[in-house]
Amino acid sequence: MLAPDLGSLVWRKSSFSGQGGDCVEVADGRPGITPVRDSKDPGGPTLVFPSEAWSAFIAGVKAGELSVGC
Repeated sequence: MLAPDLGSLVWRKSSFSGQGGDCVEVADGRPGITPVRDSKDPGGPTLVFPSEAWSAFIAGVKAGELSVGC
């Protein structure tokens, strides 16, 4: 599998970032994938999840099924 082109992504911070504002950032607009990175290390690694898996994760967080913290 070829690595996706992650150039020119527009990142947004998680609404769960809290008062410090450091948590995760997500980039939208790539069909079928959701890139995620640590907002404290924007030049560091980017994790890429299938969009369906990321949506299921977010639904679980919103439903209170997962404990999250930064």
